[in-house]
Amino acid sequence: MFLGLRTVAYEVDDLEKAKEWYSRVLGFGPYFDEPFYVGFNVGGFELGLHPVEEEAALGAGGTLAYWGVEDIGAVTARLEELGAPVHSEIQDVGEGILVASVIDPFGNLLGIIQNPHFGK
Repeated sequence: MFLGLRTVAYEVDDLEKAKEWYSRVLGFGPYFDEPFYVGFNVGGFELGLHPVEEEAALGAGGTLAYWGVEDIGAVTARLEELGAPVHSEIQDVGEGILVASVIDPFGNLLGIIQNPHFGK
């Protein structure tokens, strides 16, 4: 049985650089920091960074996880300022729910969602 989103892990080719970038995005550092994995606790969920295996390809795959935000416009602008180009502009998908996505500096899609039906 699924219990809900727990962890989203992105593969990166420069773990140190990715840790620094995501620390700036989130406004805090990781709670778990090892050479094989870096984990951030984001509101009870985990954003993980995993060093890419040499033979694996970086970048957007078939999965897009959305992280909840309170102000999607401000967050999108901040992510762009930090070097993440917009992949999908802010869209209203109905009932006041707004979604967007950017591409992190390591080629991963990073989704954000402003959903008034969910609490913080």
